[in-house]
Amino acid sequence: MSVNLDIVLLAPAFVAGLLVVATHVPLGQRVLARGVVFLDLAVAQVASFGVIGADALGWEIGDWHAQFAAIVAALLAAALLVWADRRWPEVQEALIGVLFVTAASAEFLVLANNPHGGEHVKDMLAGQILWVTWDGLLPLAVVSAAILSIWICLRDRLGNFGFYALFALCVTQSVQFVGIYLVFATLILPALAALCVPSHWSSRWALAVGYGMGAVGYGAGLAISALRDLPSGPSVVCVLVLIFLATALVRRFA
Repeated sequence: MSVNLDIVLLAPAFVAGLLVVATHVPLGQRVLARGVVFLDLAVAQVASFGVIGADALGWEIGDWHAQFAAIVAALLAAALLVWADRRWPEVQEALIGVLFVTAASAEFLVLANNPHGGEHVKDMLAGQILWVTWDGLLPLAVVSAAILSIWICLRDRLGNFGFYALFALCVTQSVQFVGIYLVFATLILPALAALCVPSHWSSRWALAVGYGMGAVGYGAGLAISALRDLPSGPSVVCVLVLIFLATALVRRFA
C-alpha cells in the first residue's frame, strides 16, 4: 500500500521534472556556449523577487497576479541584460552576478518583517516539486510546449533579446515549481555532461545525453527523497551532480 502511495505522490513531481528538463536542456547548452553561465541564477532570482513582491502587495503567490509580476520582473531583467551586453560585453558575467545579488538582497529586505519570510525564501531556493499536483502541471505543460515550439522553429533567428526573453519566460515558470537550485542544475549539469560526448558524435547525441541525464536524475533524486525523507530539490541536484561526475570519469578513462 505504501509503495502505491509513494508512486501516486511521486508521479506528478516526476512529470514536472521531465517538463523542466525538456526546455532547460537545449537552453542550457546555448547558455554554456554563450559563456553566460550565471544568467539562469540571475533571472531566476529576479523572477523569485517578482513573486515575493506580489505577495508583499497582498496577492496570493499562486494566483495570476504573482505570475504576471514574476514574468514582468524577468522580462525587465532580460531587457537590462541585453542592454548591458551591448554597452559592456566584456563584463557581462560580472553584471549578471551583480543583478543576482541585488535581487536576492532586495528579496530579503521585502521579507524582513514577514513572519513566513524564511519559509518563502526556502521554497524559492529549494522548491516544492514533491507537492506538485496533476492540475498544477497544466500551466507548466502549456508554457513548456510553447517554449519548445518557439525554440525548434526560431532558435537561430531569435536574436539576443529574443533568446533572453524566451529564457526569462522559461525560468519564470520553472522556478516556482522546482526552485532556483534545480533550475540552475537542470540547465548547466546536462549541458556539461553533453560536452563529454565524443566530438565525432552529432549534436543530437549530445542533446540525448542531456535529456537522459535529466530524466534519470529527477527519477532517482525523487525516489531517494521519498525513501529517506529528504528535501526533494536538493536530492535531485546532488544526484545530477553525481551523474555528471560519473559521465566525466567515463569520458576521461574511456
